[in-house]
Amino acid sequence: MNPPILAIRDLVVSYGSIRALQGVSLEIPKGRIVTLVGANGAGKTTTLRAISGILKPASGSIEFKGENIAGLPAHKIVARGIAQSPEGRMVFSNLTVLENLRMGAYLRRDKAGIAADIARVCAIFPRLAEREKQAAGTLSGGEQQMLAIARALMSRPECLLLDEPSLGIAPILVQAIFEKIVEINREMGLSILLVEQNANLALEISHFGYVLETGRVTLADAPAALRENPSVRAAYLGG
Repeated sequence: MNPPILAIRDLVVSYGSIRALQGVSLEIPKGRIVTLVGANGAGKTTTLRAISGILKPASGSIEFKGENIAGLPAHKIVARGIAQSPEGRMVFSNLTVLENLRMGAYLRRDKAGIAADIARVCAIFPRLAEREKQAAGTLSGGEQQMLAIARALMSRPECLLLDEPSLGIAPILVQAIFEKIVEINREMGLSILLVEQNANLALEISHFGYVLETGRVTLADAPAALRENPSVRAAYLGG
């Protein structure tokens, strides 16, 4: 297994008196897709928000390329090479597709590089090229998801956090988006931490998986082993 680009150790995050993460530890090897499986409320989104600097951990470390980034502000974490495509997509509805993509590059000043990256993400997601002058709020759910991922790629991350990319999307587009996730990992060499309600599909494209239950990692294994695990099958894979 490749060395970890991102390593989380004993991470504790609280919302007031409620402890959402209770000592979570996990690793994302460089160039690999890792899936975090768990029920609603298990702490999956909280984990991503802590990594991306939206939430400040109470304790524990988040090491990215050997540096502890726990508690850094979000924009500094983006600048170091971590980007997130959030749950619910959160596109800027009143801005065009092109303007949304440029927002993803807001920390950058290399105009030629930004233009080249817009062309690159539009090659990955051709629908965005077709709709570049269209307001993002008028796109379908699947198209907005493509835009959210493409916008995250515009910061040129080395590690991409994906939060529920299939949520609220027509089934016909879910498979297409997961194929694009694999393509991004393979062609761009990005390390990806994937949180996804469709555990079957997520484990299918992943190199490793963790199961999170009530703020704790309860299982960590290869995807094939997790898919054969009776408790995982019963809880997350439909038996």
